[in-house]
Amino acid sequence: MSENKVKYGAEQIQVLEGLAPVRKRPGMYIGGTGKSGLHHLVWEVVDNAIDESMAGFCDRIVIELHADGSLSVDDNGRGIPVEKHKQTKKSALETVLTMLHAGGKFGGGGYKVSGGLHGVGVSVVNALSESLRAEVKSGGKLHAQEYKRGKPQSKIKVVEEGILKSETGTKIIFKPDDKIFESTRFDIKMIITRCRQYAYLNKKVNIVITDHRPRRKKKDEEAKSTIIPKQYGFYFEGGIKSYVSYLNRGKNSVNDNVFYVEKEHDDMVVEVALQYSDDFSENLLSFANNIHTTDGGTHVTGFRSALTRVINVYAKKNNLVKDKKDKLTSDDVREGLTVVISTKIKDPQFEGQTKAKLGNPEVRTVVESVVGDALTMYLEENPRDAKEIVGKVSLAARARMAARAARDTVIRKGALDSMALPGKLADCSSRRPEECEIYVVEGDSAGGSAKQGRDRRFQAIIPLSGKPINSEKHRLDRVIANEKLKDLIIALGCGIGDSFDITRLKYHRIIIMSDADVDGSHITTLILTMLFRHMKPLIEGGYIYIAQPPLYKISKGKEKYYVHTDAEKDELLQELTGKKRLEGVELKGIGVQRYKGLGEMNPDQLWETTMDPENRIMKRVNIEDAQEADRTFRLLMGDEVPPRKHFIQTHAKQVTNLDI
Repeated sequence: MSENKVKYGAEQIQVLEGLAPVRKRPGMYIGGTGKSGLHHLVWEVVDNAIDESMAGFCDRIVIELHADGSLSVDDNGRGIPVEKHKQTKKSALETVLTMLHAGGKFGGGGYKVSGGLHGVGVSVVNALSESLRAEVKSGGKLHAQEYKRGKPQSKIKVVEEGILKSETGTKIIFKPDDKIFESTRFDIKMIITRCRQYAYLNKKVNIVITDHRPRRKKKDEEAKSTIIPKQYGFYFEGGIKSYVSYLNRGKNSVNDNVFYVEKEHDDMVVEVALQYSDDFSENLLSFANNIHTTDGGTHVTGFRSALTRVINVYAKKNNLVKDKKDKLTSDDVREGLTVVISTKIKDPQFEGQTKAKLGNPEVRTVVESVVGDALTMYLEENPRDAKEIVGKVSLAARARMAARAARDTVIRKGALDSMALPGKLADCSSRRPEECEIYVVEGDSAGGSAKQGRDRRFQAIIPLSGKPINSEKHRLDRVIANEKLKDLIIALGCGIGDSFDITRLKYHRIIIMSDADVDGSHITTLILTMLFRHMKPLIEGGYIYIAQPPLYKISKGKEKYYVHTDAEKDELLQELTGKKRLEGVELKGIGVQRYKGLGEMNPDQLWETTMDPENRIMKRVNIEDAQEADRTFRLLMGDEVPPRKHFIQTHAKQVTNLDI
């Protein structure tokens, strides 16, 4: 040990100066170097423009995705100051771009309200970009400065004079560093979704996105890429009131008039819009200074308290409940509710760097008061809407009690007791959830093969015979009563509804394994619908997977190959035959077997291709955009036929494998 001592003294202590720490540990500043981290750069720059908008100085933001892989954000705000900073002796622009935690949002009076108070700012964008150019319009001049991987290439220069003094703003053009990120290609859909949200939250701000990147012509795959700019624009007079209408598109509304309130109180702006629909789930979006607080916080607590109290008081006062002793719970008044809560606060306190939860205690009191007063007035002034809302939540209360009764009945029979597992479940021997996985298999035949082929130490199998109930069209009491879904709920061990407890989950990988045909896809969708509506934390936590069994087995001599698509099959056959085209070619000595179902595979094949952790391919189910996921489930699994027909017609050409 003494011969291998590692020297450790003062000279081994490394000091990273300037932006070096960002390039050394990018994950500490943007969460990672994958897709999310890449787009974090975009949000940092756009957030600065939005902050100018909230301060009342910007009403137009232009975002451009350029052909060379760079992205620019141009706003007509005040423009980052360009004069020399007293403390750093550099221009204020260079200070902002090269120093962490430098900016106008730390108490200097530059911003009354800001979303980036705890953010790391545009300096991190600069550090993680191959190149960055900053342009500032102010004082009748256009100033510019260029950077390479965070380092200025020259001092700030005046590149144009004589522009209008009233013409101000900042333009940041940056190209992400491919030495840092896994991929530097921006996702236009993510940018559109985020910017649409910005426009709803900041009414009367015009956001324009232009994509200049080359794209291939669809009609001729051999044709060279061509640049066809696509432009998207967002501008909403109604703000979050329009946002609620957008979220509820395609739904049957309960109250025709969207409830809306906006009020300033104690240097805080509270803005809330809500509408009920005939859905069974809640769709709540909360924001603090334009930041999406996915874990809620004090503003959500205040809103829910006011909503439950006001509806209970109104229902009892107007004799809209059968027994005045009955109390509508928070869960009851949230069924079918779509609500957007936006607060703008001088000094927001977020829990954690991700800003997922607002912690300011004073916000709860203000939101509860503002919503309570405004909602009381709304119900009094809109008696028809009020009656429909109370009727909706009263029905939810009766369904809740029915679901509880159904669950209690099941529990009394021992069906939800972990000691009385479903008879068809072939459990694994391990009792450590983090290493256990359960395959939800379509049919007894495939279930039999899976049970024989599995590794009994950590793999459990539960076959589902036939199609389960559509959870989109039925409340929880019907879901619990459905035998197929009940077996799955029992097997998972974490309960459902108000008894759901993710800490009791028995398997940290829940793998849906169905046939590669229309029926198999339908069954997978029905299971996912139930999980999305009633056990969403399983999807949010990354516990749900979809197995990818092969579609074909191709053999040549003693060699065998498994492929998952027709395109893979054709490519492999071309490789094995040495032919570029397969039309009219006899495949002598080559066997092609198409699997129509999992039951056609023997246990060894099923293990080798689909269940062996060393070889298998699986898709993890996640919810990148919960709003779009909610809409898609409702569209595909709900009662409305025309929207579903339109969706199928629109996406029909994307289907790569269809059995008829």
